[in-house]
Formats: sequence, C-alpha cells, structure tokens
Amino acid sequence: MDQTYDLVIVGGGMVGAALACALSESQYRIALIEQLLPASFSVEQPHDLRVSALSLASEALLKKIGVWSGILARRACPYQRMKVWELDSERAATEFNSAEIGEPHLGHIVENRVVQWALIDRIRQSPNIRLIAPATPLEIEYVPGASLVRLDNGEELVARLLIGADGGESAVARAAGLGVLRWDYAQHALIATVTTAAAQQDITWQEFRPTGPVALLPLSGSHASLVWYHQPDEVKRRLALDPEAFRQALIQEFPSCLGEILTVESRGSFPLRRQHAQNYVAEGVALIGDAAHMIHPLAGQGVNIGFMDVAILAELLLHAEQTDQAVSDLAQLAVYEKKRRYQNLLMMQTMDAFYRVFSNDLLPLKWARNLGLGLGQHLPWARREVTRFATGSGRYTPKWMQS
Repeated sequence: MDQTYDLVIVGGGMVGAALACALSESQYRIALIEQLLPASFSVEQPHDLRVSALSLASEALLKKIGVWSGILARRACPYQRMKVWELDSERAATEFNSAEIGEPHLGHIVENRVVQWALIDRIRQSPNIRLIAPATPLEIEYVPGASLVRLDNGEELVARLLIGADGGESAVARAAGLGVLRWDYAQHALIATVTTAAAQQDITWQEFRPTGPVALLPLSGSHASLVWYHQPDEVKRRLALDPEAFRQALIQEFPSCLGEILTVESRGSFPLRRQHAQNYVAEGVALIGDAAHMIHPLAGQGVNIGFMDVAILAELLLHAEQTDQAVSDLAQLAVYEKKRRYQNLLMMQTMDAFYRVFSNDLLPLKWARNLGLGLGQHLPWARREVTRFATGSGRYTPKWMQS
C-alpha cells in the first residue's frame, strides 16, 4: 500500500475530523489518525458529561460538510436566549435573544460524542479519506513536505502536509518545533449532568461570582449541563461528596431559576488553561484547534474557533488544489495563520478580560459591573453586536462554504 498522503491529520476529534470532511470532495489523499474512537451512541443512553455550545457559524460549517443532519438525528438542544448577571438576575442582567438578530436560535448544545459520530459517518462515506483508529503516533519526524509518522500498529505514513489536531499537548507541534505559551488559570471547572423538574429549556445562563461563575447549558428534555468554576481544592472537595450531598451542594449554590435538581447523572472536572502556539505553521505543517490555541471556556468558544480554523484552512487548501500549488507551500499556510491568529487572539483576550474583571471582589468594581450589565439590557444595538460576535453571525464566510 502507498503510504504517502497529501494530508496526514493527527487527531480525529471534532476539529481534525471536520477538516477531513471539509476536503472530502477534493482529490487530496487524506489519512486521519485517532487514538480512540468514541463509544457507540444511542438516544436511550444518558447524556455525556462533555458538551459543546455550537454557534451559528459552526452550524453553517457542519451543514456545508454534510454532518449537521447526523447531529440532529442523534441529540441536540437549540437555545434562543442567553442571560448573564452578577448580583441581581432581574435588574442587573442582560439577556440576548436570537430574535434580535433575525435567527431562530443562537446555537445548539451538543454532546461532543454526537458531533464526532456524525463526522465519522461522513468520513466513512468518503473514498479519499482513510480513518486509522485506534492508532497512536509513536514517533513523528518532521521533514518539510515529507514528514514521517510512525504508528503503534507498525505503519509508517509520509505526509506532504502534516496537520496537528491533537490537542494542547500536541506531538505534531513538538516535532515541528512550534513552541507554545501557556498560562494556567487559578480555577478548575466542575461539570455535572443533571435532571431537573423543568421541561426542556431554551436559555443558557451564567451568574458571575468572585470565585468563578456558575452556568447552565440546556440539554434535551429535562436534562441540563451545569458548570461550576472554582479553586482547584474546592472543586476536588465537592467531587468527593457522596451523591446526595453533592446534589444538595448544587441546590444550595446554584440560583433558584435552575429549578429543582432531581438527579445527578454524572460529574467531573478539568483545569482551565490559556495556551497559544507561537506559530501555527511551518513548511509542510499546520496546527488547528486546541493544538494551536486554548482559551477560557467562559463563553463556550473553544470548539467554535477551532471550526473556524477548519473553514479558513480548507478554503486555502481547496484553492491550492485548483491552482496546482503544493499543499505544503509555506506562503499559502502563512495566509491561514495570518487570518486566524488575530481572530483567535481577540477571542482569547476578550475571555481573559471577562475572567479578570469578574474575579475581583472590590466593591466599586462590583457596582460598576452590575451597572454595566443592567445598562446592557437597555441598549438593543449593543446586545445585537455582542450576539453577532458570540454566534459568528455576519463574519467572513469562505467562498467554498457559499456554493
């Protein structure tokens, strides 16, 4: 078997698999390497712990690459409203509504596994993509235009273009010498999947606190995903509680608008980190998704900016195919980095600003924050602009997605 590929994508999670799907109708020969396929899915199973808030821009990409129907056929929860507050959920709060930007919803909350399976289904229908899973790269030898990837199954692949979609500890980034800058937040995120007495909700909300916000992400039916940001030791202590004590802690700490928590189906936590690659590209290599950038999950934008990496990189690679340019060409890859680096840095700095402003308990600053949140509710033009920014509505849409 010829083991030379135009693209070898290391990492078959949501972002890496989306890039493969975006190129599924090209003539590129693609290998997609994934360590572990997700567990099989059925709608009778409990909701997964890890979910994503998919924006309108991400929805447009997933429709274009032919996987959105596969997501909706499994399980997804649309939401029309988003509300943020600190001290007073009625008077000092801002609520964003999809109707204000002429959209039926602001986004969907979807389990990560659901997105992955919809992408895998599309990949398996694509003759130019070879899914190699489960498989782990044992060694990556970066050579511009001819990188070598040795797998634990004994295979050796040669990549004209090597794509790192392998997360924050990217082996591709290390092999290519693409350094990263890291900064750990003094917080962990505790996440829990619960059932409530309320019917399916159409709103996602976030209450800011000095120790970190608490948030609700609605899931299908009476299910919800709760996010509780706090200091690492406190998160560890809460996770050690027995099931009933943990449920009572949620009831005590979360605002009354959540409604009665009936059961806790699952719980876990993860540390929060900001990370940004010093370079996204070199000749014959490119980073996408968490391999290139990790941001604070306050607004749920992590996977969304990863999908926008996919949209821009796919546009350039499809143009390269049409104009007979080498897929490894550095000048072309540098255009991808230029287009995405600024947008990603803007989102990272915005999330950092929210984190720093709302993690301060100084009374004058607290009054100012609440005044701002209260005024936001009375400034329709400002709400519309924030909503468009958060959902990706009105941003640049690559030509290949418009056809």
